[in-house]
Amino acid sequence: MPWSLNIGTPGILAILIMVLNILFAITIIFLERKKPSSTWAWILVLFFLPLAGFMLYLMFGRQLRRKHLFRWDGRKDIGIDKLISFQVAAIKENNLEFANSQVPEYKELVYMNLTTGNSVLTQDNAVQLFDDGNDKFEALIEDIAAAKDHIHIQYYIFKLDNLGTRILNALIKKAKQGVKVRVLYDEMGSRSIKKRHFKELTAIGGEVEVFFPSILPLINPRLNFRNHRKIVVIDGRIGYIGGFNIGDEYLGLSKRFGYWRDTHLRLEGSAVHPLQTRFLLDWNQASKKNVVDYSERYFPAIPKKGNTALQIVSSGPDTEYAGIKYSYIKMILNAKKYVYIQSPYFIPDDAFFDAVTIATLSGIDVRIMIPNKPDHMFVYWATYSYVGRLLAAGAKIYIYNKGFIHAKMIVVDDEVASVGTANIDVRSFSLNFEVNAFLYDDMIAHQLAEIFEKDIQDSMELTFELYNKRTASIRFKESISRLLSPIL
Repeated sequence: MPWSLNIGTPGILAILIMVLNILFAITIIFLERKKPSSTWAWILVLFFLPLAGFMLYLMFGRQLRRKHLFRWDGRKDIGIDKLISFQVAAIKENNLEFANSQVPEYKELVYMNLTTGNSVLTQDNAVQLFDDGNDKFEALIEDIAAAKDHIHIQYYIFKLDNLGTRILNALIKKAKQGVKVRVLYDEMGSRSIKKRHFKELTAIGGEVEVFFPSILPLINPRLNFRNHRKIVVIDGRIGYIGGFNIGDEYLGLSKRFGYWRDTHLRLEGSAVHPLQTRFLLDWNQASKKNVVDYSERYFPAIPKKGNTALQIVSSGPDTEYAGIKYSYIKMILNAKKYVYIQSPYFIPDDAFFDAVTIATLSGIDVRIMIPNKPDHMFVYWATYSYVGRLLAAGAKIYIYNKGFIHAKMIVVDDEVASVGTANIDVRSFSLNFEVNAFLYDDMIAHQLAEIFEKDIQDSMELTFELYNKRTASIRFKESISRLLSPIL
């Protein structure tokens, strides 16, 4: 009998999976131009978890096409582009007038945000800080009740529990009064709701859109690219930006997390216009039928409200530069006295980690606060491994014990600060759509520093000695999580 090769069905499947893994590896290396750390991480996943790795790559590994993702012709009507060109030229010629003494110290940061993120500098703003969800949502509901023309709401997570229902009822009441209401939420973040849950609002003229919805139930090819922004604009005069989503847990009512510590801003002044622009760009991307054109009602003349200078900076997989990450790094490298950082996830890339290390080794008082309670297990242990390395360099690490700290805040030298939606991780730096306010104001920066120092009272300091006493089990979890950190 002549010799023959009988592979069988299992063998054919094994060969097919191997071929697919090789093809995906080639795609990652030669076509998608990922960062080397991310490339190696995905290659390891593909070859050590052949079938599972293939599925994970389909859901999480592919890159997003940037071209024409966010388009809105109304930008030219607002005048922001002309103002940006004027400010860039004025900084180059060293004749831009500044409202307070902090801005000239950071004009290079201002310039970078102008040129890479089209982030106009506004200097007439009043800013109210919130570090508690009850206070933030009471203020928001009051502002909703006082709205006269329109309410634009965008959240990554919108839950229709007690808080969410209360907000929805407030929106329905205003829609019945003739106020135009628009609600935008991210489908993955807001998995518990569907557009049909807003039928009472839409029946009376309200509009609801979903960012990157699934093609089929439970199948979403854009799992990695989520809109993590939290924006509210009321009448084009009041804006909200920060870390709180909508849900009872953000009021500290979750048994799992307990007290919820976050940071949010209420803005009045010209900064509301770029925040409105960001909302409309996101809205028009998500909407197919209810596209919004430019109207003066969305950009009314705003009288001077205060002296805080700030820039609204957006970033995401659609931008050429990682604007928020670059701004974080620039702030840290400019520090002369201290850097305070709060983030629920601390999985920095090499550039950010090096910036923090350099600041620490240069004698800057670097303090980082992270949660004690894990939100995502792999992320938690990867965070633990990174802060452990910074302890060796001399940074101070605090573990927040009162509940869960979700604030995304950096403050430097009582001069400049950032509050927004971007965490210290690859997902916020490269994959998610984020928005932060960068504030150039000594009073605001000092208030944020005081909030940080108050939080220290509810934290445990993780010393280098304590860190070195961690168990073999924790060391193993750190090693595995750190290996996966480029794709977490």
